[in-house]
This record gives sequence, C-alpha cells and structure tokens, in this order.
Amino acid sequence: MREGVYRDLPFRCRDRGKDEFCTTRMRFAVAPSRGAEHARRGEGRVRALALALAFFAATAPRAQPPSLSDEQKIDALIQSVADLRGAVFIRNGSEYDAKAAADHLRMKREKAGERVKTADEFIRLCGSKSLTSGKPYQIRYADGRIETSEVFLRARLAELEHR
Repeated sequence: MREGVYRDLPFRCRDRGKDEFCTTRMRFAVAPSRGAEHARRGEGRVRALALALAFFAATAPRAQPPSLSDEQKIDALIQSVADLRGAVFIRNGSEYDAKAAADHLRMKREKAGERVKTADEFIRLCGSKSLTSGKPYQIRYADGRIETSEVFLRARLAELEHR
C-alpha cells in the first residue's frame, strides 16, 4: 500500500439489533486533496470553453458589411478621382487637376439624370470619354504612366464591390 493513500480513521458502527455504537478503527482510502483536483478540473473546463469559443468564432459566418448602393458607388468613384495626388487628367487635349476632374464628373452625372442609374452606366456614359469629341479621358500619373479613366474607374469599382 502506498503511503498517504490509505489512512486509519475512527469509525462509529452500529451493531445490528442493538442501539449501542462501537468505536473501532478502519482503513479507508483517502483521495488526494480535493482542492487541487477541483482546480485542475476547473482549468480543464475553462480551457475547453475557450477552445469551443475560438472554434465557433472561427467557423461562424462573417457578417458581411451591407453592400453599397449604386449611388454610393458612384460617389466613391468620383471621390477616388478627387483623391488622386500628383495625377493629371487629360480631357479633349487639355490637362486638369484631380479636383477639376472630379467636379467635371459630378457635373456630367447631374446632366445625365435618369440615364445613369448604376455605377457601370456612370463609367460608360460619364467617366470614360467626352460626349462631344468621343475622345477617351486619360490619367497621367506622377510616374509618367498613362491610363484611360475607364480602366481606372473599373478597377476602383471592382475594389468597392469585393470589399
């Protein structure tokens, strides 16, 4: 027998048929300190709960931010033009800064009225070419690279739709 596992304890027994109690010593198995056992069990429960929460957080469907309306997408596209620093906008052979280009796009959008309902229609009808000359709008970046405004706006629209 291992030491500390069994212990002699006083035991009161009742003889059968008699009201007298006898005192004797009996050998009982003694469990290790319950405090330590409960602490270990509690740690295990906390750890299991933390793992379960982490699992559910990782597998729960992500709440998708509400998608932007077409009006909001158009506003964001115009703002992306206004935010370009160091870029020059070329319209009908003339150069304009970002703010002037954004103002021109806003004006074209207002004049288009009901013909422009979606962001795609805005790019096609207002943001890609001059309606008078048919020439495409271009953007010359600070590094000298030139791109049509349609390519720029479609790339920004794709970013907006896949956020």
